[in-house]
Amino acid sequence: MVSSVFQLQCSCNNYPWGKKGNESLAATLCSKTPNTGFEIDQSKEYAEMWMGDYPVLPAKGLESGEELHKIVDSNKEQLLGKSCMDKFGGVVPFLPKILSISKALPLQIHPNKELSAELHKKDPEKFTDPNHKPEIAIALGPFEVFAGFKDNNDIQALFSALPSLERFLPRKDVNFDNEILKQICYRILTASDEEIRTTQEELAKLPKEKYGKQAYILDLLPRLQEQYSKEDPGNLVTLLTMNFLSLSAGDAIYVPADAPHAYLSGDIVECMARSNNVLNTGFCPRADADSIELFTSALTFSPHNAEEVKLKTSQTEKSVNGKTCVYAPPMSEFNMLKTSLQNGEKETIRAIGGPSVIFATRGSGKLVADGDTYDIKEGYVFFVGHGVEVSYEASSGLDVYQAYAE
Repeated sequence: MVSSVFQLQCSCNNYPWGKKGNESLAATLCSKTPNTGFEIDQSKEYAEMWMGDYPVLPAKGLESGEELHKIVDSNKEQLLGKSCMDKFGGVVPFLPKILSISKALPLQIHPNKELSAELHKKDPEKFTDPNHKPEIAIALGPFEVFAGFKDNNDIQALFSALPSLERFLPRKDVNFDNEILKQICYRILTASDEEIRTTQEELAKLPKEKYGKQAYILDLLPRLQEQYSKEDPGNLVTLLTMNFLSLSAGDAIYVPADAPHAYLSGDIVECMARSNNVLNTGFCPRADADSIELFTSALTFSPHNAEEVKLKTSQTEKSVNGKTCVYAPPMSEFNMLKTSLQNGEKETIRAIGGPSVIFATRGSGKLVADGDTYDIKEGYVFFVGHGVEVSYEASSGLDVYQAYAE
């Protein structure tokens, strides 16, 4: 029988949008766990540290070196609990990550369960599971993101004020509803390189007054062009139709399945339902883009303004000492606790009826669980089985996140 609490070792991937070397918080945190052999190469980009049991980049037991999904599979009832198994099967139903973002990720959606199952059946090598992938992102510092669609009135105001955009309308004098917005996205994404480049050149020449409250577009346009190209249709879809948010540490967003998004910069905690399915159509070479027809047909129109994108925190009954808040997205696979302690402060998290992954992003202290005491420092990651109470005591300011299901 395995212990219900054990430390994990994790890995980073190297997507080109990641931050380089020690600038990457994902890599820095990953390197903090001792005796893993992970060393940061200053010439490489490090994008994501994965902390779950998904077999693409699985966490491993620090002592055993065994992949987490194999540990869980051999000890399902002990680690997951019957309730979680009945709901989600014999896997950890969520996947937490740390992301370090230096430039825009591809413009993307994560398909819903029905579409994911269909895509997985047709192409299991590309779509590696039949699950959906709604997700949250919590800012660890300044975080810029495109997510969800703007209010239709704001989009219509742009298209009415900027003659260059008429070429993407299905007809003149349209009433901007969600179906028209879907057609506009399709027409932008399928436009020629020349049309995309010409439109951006025309937009860049217009005075800020033409853009009204959306004048930030003129500031972001050259930045996106430099990151990818003047021919990338993602520049226009994001700037013209999607919400742009500039968030601070502790702020969070919720991105449902089928909602368009593109993270732009920052370091974040991300957590999602256990899936790796994605459809990309912008901020990537056209040859690498997925089906535009599939992407646009699947689009959802919630959220439909910037406020709807944001995920607020609340107090949690799991906390004994009131030092913990919860990010609770409208989905069943997980919630995320955040405990913040000053030097010498303590917190206890009541036993949870399902598995947890605990990780520290700042500071150091002690973790007490299942009768044992562990050092916990920034970058340390632990798996905690169901029914285990957890306590922390900070020796220096300590921020701990706990993704859990029950």
